[in-house]
Amino acid sequence: MSAPPDGSGSPPAASPSSTPAASVGPTAAEPGGLPRGVHAGYALGSLATGAFGTVPGLLLLPYLTDTLGVTAGVAALLVLLPKAWDVLVNPVAGRISDRTRSRWGARRPYLLFGGLALAVLFGSIFAAPFGAGPAAGAYVAVAFLATATAFAFFQVPYVAMPAELTSDYAERTRMMTWRIAVLALAILVAGAVAPLVRDAAGGGVPGHRWMGVFVAALIALGAVGAFLGTRSVPQGTVGESEPSLRAQLAVAGRNRPFRALLLCFVVQSAGVATILAGVQYFADQILRDPATGPTVLFVCFVGPALVVMPLWSRVGARLGKLAALVAASLILSAGGLALVAAPVLPSVVIYLLVAVIGVGYAGQQVFALAMLPDCIAYDTARTGRRQAGVFTGLWTAGETFGLALGPGIYGLVLALTGYVSSTTGTAAAQSDTARLGVLLGFTLLPALLIALATLLLRPYNLTPTLLAARTPTADHGVVVGTKAAEPHGKGTTTP
Repeated sequence: MSAPPDGSGSPPAASPSSTPAASVGPTAAEPGGLPRGVHAGYALGSLATGAFGTVPGLLLLPYLTDTLGVTAGVAALLVLLPKAWDVLVNPVAGRISDRTRSRWGARRPYLLFGGLALAVLFGSIFAAPFGAGPAAGAYVAVAFLATATAFAFFQVPYVAMPAELTSDYAERTRMMTWRIAVLALAILVAGAVAPLVRDAAGGGVPGHRWMGVFVAALIALGAVGAFLGTRSVPQGTVGESEPSLRAQLAVAGRNRPFRALLLCFVVQSAGVATILAGVQYFADQILRDPATGPTVLFVCFVGPALVVMPLWSRVGARLGKLAALVAASLILSAGGLALVAAPVLPSVVIYLLVAVIGVGYAGQQVFALAMLPDCIAYDTARTGRRQAGVFTGLWTAGETFGLALGPGIYGLVLALTGYVSSTTGTAAAQSDTARLGVLLGFTLLPALLIALATLLLRPYNLTPTLLAARTPTADHGVVVGTKAAEPHGKGTTTP
């Protein structure tokens, strides 16, 4: 595997061992082209993305404040800054994967090697070689930074793949339905089981170490599964890329639908991450159930997603992806707003409202991720350039920043309302003002972020008709680049 240096002009021709440049021809089974095995295999990668996206947002902030004794304000910065690094590294990871030539294709090598590195480094976050105190906090920040870098080199190529695996507008939604179903399962397992592993191992520093090992194994399983599950799909090359990263970023910035979708998703990711960051605190301070509360909340949040995915797929087919995304976002927000009344509600009502939030979250994720490959396909047809990695690099940089911003926002709310940290592994007694901060940070704040973000989608205008007019196909494959390879090797120029 090799990547030409930046600014070297057009990438070299693929080596004899590389798959020739061609449309990606599906083999059979799913309506629209790709076999079910590829859908399921690709979706397994969400075990890795779901675990990394969930556990730090759920457990890292409480780990810093209630086990390592780091003050809430400093802990918020330690969680935010390493992931903010991804804003810089993710587009670079995307460009490198765009320019990679290997017998496994441009993306799949990163699924394996980036994913395994991610697993090892994730386990190191909770190793706690310095015990508690400032040195422990600094160690977590460095380990989290290294893990975020490895995640960039896994996630960016992973998210880029659907735009190159199929040109079918509806099949992208089906792929994302599979992926979000596995993502929901990953969130359920990582979010509900990880705290149980921690507690079963004694809590505190030892319990977090074993929890880190458990999640690392889940990440490795997802990475290897996605690598093997997509091996039957030809990995075609896609035209030539822009000669520099700056030029690629400029092209992405001129893609109005992508820009609108990205801005919306970043803000909504921050809102979702704020909810995740508040789960443990909400269970401790509002439900008064620190033992089973987080697990039950996660089951109620993710469980409905596993059930309603087929329903969301039908809603998208009927209303269109954009309208369905807005509807799902508003359902999510409505559940959060209603949950403001949690201190006076019975527990069963609280859990039902969390389930409503989960229904909205499932749709919000499906349609945003299904619209991203449409933006990439639109750009490829418009420019004839291979730039999926840069688009997904920007996307994942924004998503990762949003996921980091959520705990940072929540930690800031805790700091402003006087939350008291602890080194015992158990939350300290809190004032009424601090408990109010816990409540509003978990409910009102994310609900407003997610609902208001839908206004950013107004410039988005991609429809199946527009994409069909701009994106030619050959033999049901993805045709990308200035010339599309036909089954017998002849090329036709894209309009």
